[in-house]
Formats: sequence, C-alpha cells, structure tokens
Amino acid sequence: MKKAILSIAILGIFFSANVSAQTETSGREKVYRATHTKVTELKHTKLKVNFDYQKEQMNGEEWLTASPYFYPTNELTLDAKGMLIHEVALDINGKKSSLKYDYKNDVLKISLDKTYQKNQDYTVYIKYTSRPNEVKQEGSAAINDAKGLYFINPQGKDPDMPTQIWTQGETESSSAWFPTIDKPNQKSTQEIYMTVPDKYVTLSNGIMKDSQKESNGLRTDHWMMDKRHSTYLFFMGVGEYAIVKDKWKNIPVDYYIEKEYEPYAKQIYGNTPEMIEFFSKKMGYDYPWAKYAQISGRDYVSGAMENTTATLHGSDILQKPGQLIDENSWEDTIAHELFHHWFGDLVTAESWSNLTVNESFANYSEYLWNEYKYGKDQADYHQLEDVNRYIHNPSDFKKNLVRFNYESREDVFDLVTYQKGGGILHMLRNYLGDDAFFAGMNDYLKTNEYQNAEAHQLRLSFEKVSGKDLNWFFNQWYFGSGNPKLNYSSTFEPVKKQVTVTINQTQDQPFEFPLAIDVYDNGKPKRYNVWVNAEAKNTFNFDVSKTPDLININADGVLVADITDTKTPEQYLMQFTNSKEFKNRYAALNGIKDQVGKNPVATKLLAAGIKDPYFRVRNKALELMDLNNPEQMKTLGADVEKIASNDPKTLTQAAAIAALAKTKDKKYFPIFEKGVNAVSNAVRGNSLGAISAIDPSRMASLADKIDLSGASEDLLTQMLPIVVKNKVTSQMANIAPIAAFYPFVKFQNPELGKSAEEGFNWIMSSDNLKATESITKMIGHAKSQMGDNPQAKMMISQMLKDGLSKKMELLKQNPQKASSINPQIDALNKAIEDFK
Repeated sequence: MKKAILSIAILGIFFSANVSAQTETSGREKVYRATHTKVTELKHTKLKVNFDYQKEQMNGEEWLTASPYFYPTNELTLDAKGMLIHEVALDINGKKSSLKYDYKNDVLKISLDKTYQKNQDYTVYIKYTSRPNEVKQEGSAAINDAKGLYFINPQGKDPDMPTQIWTQGETESSSAWFPTIDKPNQKSTQEIYMTVPDKYVTLSNGIMKDSQKESNGLRTDHWMMDKRHSTYLFFMGVGEYAIVKDKWKNIPVDYYIEKEYEPYAKQIYGNTPEMIEFFSKKMGYDYPWAKYAQISGRDYVSGAMENTTATLHGSDILQKPGQLIDENSWEDTIAHELFHHWFGDLVTAESWSNLTVNESFANYSEYLWNEYKYGKDQADYHQLEDVNRYIHNPSDFKKNLVRFNYESREDVFDLVTYQKGGGILHMLRNYLGDDAFFAGMNDYLKTNEYQNAEAHQLRLSFEKVSGKDLNWFFNQWYFGSGNPKLNYSSTFEPVKKQVTVTINQTQDQPFEFPLAIDVYDNGKPKRYNVWVNAEAKNTFNFDVSKTPDLININADGVLVADITDTKTPEQYLMQFTNSKEFKNRYAALNGIKDQVGKNPVATKLLAAGIKDPYFRVRNKALELMDLNNPEQMKTLGADVEKIASNDPKTLTQAAAIAALAKTKDKKYFPIFEKGVNAVSNAVRGNSLGAISAIDPSRMASLADKIDLSGASEDLLTQMLPIVVKNKVTSQMANIAPIAAFYPFVKFQNPELGKSAEEGFNWIMSSDNLKATESITKMIGHAKSQMGDNPQAKMMISQMLKDGLSKKMELLKQNPQKASSINPQIDALNKAIEDFK
C-alpha cells in the first residue's frame, strides 16, 4: 500500500497517527501483539456475488474449503463484519446439510459436523448479505475508512462522478464483503463469480475464465486465482472503464482507466512492462503471477493498494498532458505497488508487527526504479525527501521498525515502516554490496514463496548469502528505535601532519555503523570509510598536508542520521564543486540559503547550481536566488532567462520563470506570455503568477486557460490566490480541496490561509453548479485526509457548519435558486453527520 499524503506541513500535526499511552497486560509488560494463532488453514475461497446499487449492499454465496491447521477441531471461526447471515451448511459434492452457528460481534462461529484432523478438508457453504455501511470499525491516518466494500455514486445522482464498486482489504476489511479468517498469515486460492450490469467491466485477482450474458441486461464474469495469497489482497472492481492492453513477455498487462483518460493511459502506466522486466532481473525471480492489471477508484481511502494481480490506485493517478509533461507524479507509486507482488503478495508479512517486510521493500523499490530509469541523482533526491520526512518527525523517533506494542494495527503504516525502512534497506545494500544484497532478496523470496515471513527470516537469508552476522544491524535498525544524531569536530597536528576527527553521538543509545568521511586537502577530497563504534565519541586520524579545507561526514549520504555541521559559503562551494553525490551538492545549496545576497561566494554557488546536470539541483538554485539583487542579476540574469525558455525540463523552466517574476520587470513579459500557452501546467501556472504580479487586470481571462484538474499541490497553492482574487468560476472546484483546509493552512502560512479562507467563503456564497461540484470535492478531500484524528475532524466539522450557515442564508436571500442550493445544503448536512 502507498499512503495518501497531503504535504502542507501543518497537516502533519493533525493527521499523523495518534500516539496514545500503551495498554499494559501486567505491571511490567506492555501489550504484546502476537502473530495470529492458526487454528484453521484456509484452502480455497469460492464466491458468487451480485450487487444492490440502491441499498449499497452485496448478495453473496461462499464455498470455503479449509482444514485444521495442526490440532483436531470441530469448529470454524470466521470474521464477518456487518453482515446478515442467511444460511450455513456443510457442502459435500454439492449436497448441503445445515450446520449450527452463532453470529455476534462480527464473528461467525460454526459448529462442524464432526471433529476434523489436520489435512482433512471440508467445505462450508454460507449465504449472506454484505452491508458495508453497517461496518463499525473505523479507519486511520493511513487508511481512512475500513468498510471493505465501496459503492461510488451507486444511484448515479452525481452527474460528474462515475458509478463504481471497489474493495479495500488491508488491513482486515475483506471480512466486510466475505466471511473469512481476516489475518495476513492466512492464504487461499480463490474464484469469484461477479454478476453486474452488462455495461460495466469487472476486475478481480487472477484470470477471467469465463463471461456469460444473463437476463435483464446482466452479465456474470468468472475470475480464477490458482495461487495462494492472503485474504486482505482479495479484490473486486466494477465500473465503466476502458481497458488498454499491454504485455510483458506472454503475461497480459492491462490498464483499466476512465474513458476520459484513455488517450493518456500509456503515458500514465506505460512503463509498467519495463518495470516488471527490471524487477524480475534485479531479484532473479520472474514476476510470479498470471497477469497484471491496474485500475483507479474514485474517493479511494488511501493512495494505492497492491491487490494481487489487480492493483487499485486512487484517482490522483489520472493525469493529463499538462501534468505528465512536467512529470508523472504517480510513477513512484506504480513501481511501489508492482514491487509488492514479490514483497507483500508472494511473501507476506506474517503479522502487522512485521509490516516492514512488505512496505519497506516497496518503498525502496521506488529508489531502485529511479536509479535504473533516471539515474542515481534522481534516486538519491527521492530518498532524501523520504528520509527527511522521517528525520523531522520527532514523534517517530521512539518507534521500533518491528514493533509488537502498537495500539492499533493501522499505526504501523507510518514514516518508520515506509520512509525510514527504505533508508535502512539502502544502508544494508551498501554494507553488503549489490551482489550479496540482491542475492539475499532472491533467497528470501525463494525460501518463503507463497508463504508468510518476518524480519528474522529476512536476516537469515542475508546472512546465508553473505556469510556475515547481521544481528548487530537488525538489533539496531529493526528491533530498536531512533537513529544517530551526530556532530563532529577536528584538530590538526602540524608535526604528525594528521587531522583528528571526533564523531559525537548525542542520542541516548549510541549506534555502530560504517561512515564515509571526505577530508579535503588542498581543495581536493579523499574519502575514508571508517567504522563508528557504539560509543558517544569516536576519534579517527587522517594524514593531511595542512589544516583540512573541509571535512564532510556521511559523504556518501547513505547513513540515516540527523547531522549537525557548520560550514562557510566557501566550504559549501568547494563541496558542491568536488562532489559527485547529489546529496552533497543539494546540501551545499541548502547550506548557503541564509547567505544569498550577503556573500558573493553564495552567488558563485548559485551560478554553478543552475548549470548542474540534474534538474532538481538547478531548481533549488533558482528557488534560492533573488534577481532583485544587482550582483545576482549581473551574474545570473542572462542564464536564468535562457533557462526559462529552453531548459529541457519544464519544471526547471517554471522555476526560472518564478525567479524572473520576482523582479516584476516588464521586459520579461514576452517570456510570461509565451508560457501561458505552454502545455506544461507548471510553466503555465508560474507564467500566470508572473503576469498577475505585473498586470493583475489580465488575470481574470488568463486564469481560465490552465487545466487545474488533478494538478499538483504546489501548483494549486500557487494558483489559489489568483483564482480567488479574480473570481475565476471555472476553477472554483479545482481550488476547493485547499480551501477545505483553511483552518489548518493559516497556522502554517497566514497569507495562503487567508486566500484559502476567502476561497471557502466564495464557494459558500455561490449558488451556481460549480459551487455544488466544489463542495463535493471539498468534502471528499477532507474525508480522504482526516484519518481518525478527533481534533482534525472537529475542526473540519465546525468549518462545514459555518459553510452550512452561509448556504442557509444564501437560500433565504435567493429562494429562486433553491434547485442549485438545496443539493449543496444536503451534501453539507450529510458530511457534518459523517464527521461526528
């Protein structure tokens, strides 16, 4: 699973998983989340289902084949959330005999006809009704709803929303649509017969074996999955999709996409076959399933989900050329969910405590794909962003990567499991070397294929291949918490011609780790790879001709650590000029941000930055500069103007336009006017912002020109003040998601928060159809981000109540507009009730 994350910084305060006092089971021990005890072994799950779109329910029949796991038993206990159970029977060759059962508290206990022994199979038949709206369990910050089965616009009341059905099993919500043992260490083969209106297509795990027309305009599709996989990975999808076909070798690779986006399917998904080839070769283990399909779902409750052979993405994957020319913002997620088909689907975490063997690997796959496809700089940038999010979130410092004392199983879907976990794997790769690292992954997969595993089995595979004892690594990084917090000092001994570098660890529990140190002698670096022991202070001596010009620790950027250092602009320039590693170059630019405009060396560094071969470095230099400074304009102005028109990366063109816009100089007007007509959303957005600063009177007509549907958060926040100030009605619905969060945004960015609040008031004082669409988007986005944070829900609820008051007053003043205002009032009332 890839979590949905809104990156406005203040939201992290409200949406991060709540940290609560641990429940204790005794006076000495905290709660221990043991792996689920296997009493029963599932063998095969057969379902026949049809859907009641009016009631938002599913009628189901199930044939569940199972046997005792080890000990004899005469009982079968299943999870079944919010259901009506109509019939339970033993099925022997199609002949049913009733069984006694007890159903309460979402648990179905069935008394079997006799005591069964290990490997003695039986098949239980269950007729039931799934009622997802009756499911009581709630979602979390990571997966914001947990009713398992979702009907989207089922009665077709919203003309702008497609009718869809999709399921979401992780963590334990598959039992909301079929009775099962809803634990990750239960695996089963499956088949599903789905009866749907003939105008819809269906998707499920495995291969479609058959499709039969039925009466009354219906059709039944039969999907078969002949390899075992965990019950939370079972999936159904239904809707009006185009199916764009691709393949890898002889394996079908299909893209189920809303028809409006069909022309762009290959731009969005088209790297998938190359990803399958790359991952298969990298791990020495070919893609193990019969097909691979990807589908998107509206109002999805997280980011994306790796249902076996049938990945479900949120609708943010739906992008158009204006977005895709800048970058496919969802490509990392496409790689992430695909990689799960080895780490997560083929070999599955035995418990949520060990989620790292699923999600840390999927997170690291994003690094691997970027490294292969776009180069090491791109991979390092992606990981820098990831690890920094963990480093700068203090609430995660005390969490073990493998943890058995979580309060809610949803809590492990966090920055430790994903971002820190990916960084830990990168450290392990660098310690072992590529050959051993990927051979270890291969051994882990082959040893545990179609089964469950935990972090210890991962360790054993890496030890088996490398011959190294890795307990020191796993004890620190998997079964311990935190990370090194480092500072350093140095002294030069002129007689010995040596420099002594002291590494200080300031966290409570010292770590041991390899560390790369660059020592600059006469302007050139020499790299030393040293071993830091688990002590508060470690000292190292290096030969030098004089006092070093610069010492750079963690020079390869591999260690997950919080490092404090102080360097001069001259040293940062030396670091930038002499480093191949992206992280050193990027850190050098960040290091001079307070010196820009004050020190001429900073300008030299910016000049080097905008010529860097990697566009993110160029972007950072453009972001830092101020061309209102005469020295910077003289040195950089001409180059920035060229970049604004000719850089091969549209995002860098956009950054250069933003740098020029700060000058408010009319001589750049032709560049901005040209940019308004660019394909790139980023170039168009920044050009509009530039024109707004120079000639605001032109904005009302120009802001109509940019496609903000599905635009990035950066572009939306940039366009929000322009759209609101100029009352660009056509863009009202597109800025609604940010307007929905004005109570939070204003704490972090008062100016943006003011525009967001004005946008909210504008939406609530409007009676047109765009206002209706805006409220729907606003509510949907709020629901997708809230998780289970009570404070955030309360704030959003109050905001919606304020909006409702404005709509009621608007209706009172304009009763003739009741047909457009009443649906908005109904939507607000329903949302307020949902947020209670």
